[in-house]
Amino acid sequence: MVQAKKIALYAIVVFVLYTIITSPARAADLVQVGFEGVSSAAQGVGDFMSELVK
Repeated sequence: MVQAKKIALYAIVVFVLYTIITSPARAADLVQVGFEGVSSAAQGVGDFMSELVK
């Protein structure tokens, strides 16, 4: 099981590096979308907590 996790991790790292090297602009767009998603989720949690306190 540990061996499978290592192989999966290496495969993900290789894929990320391949994506960055072959298409840096696309990789930057994907990172931006990811950060926007995290920011939106945090905003939603903040709004929920604010309404919960009221």
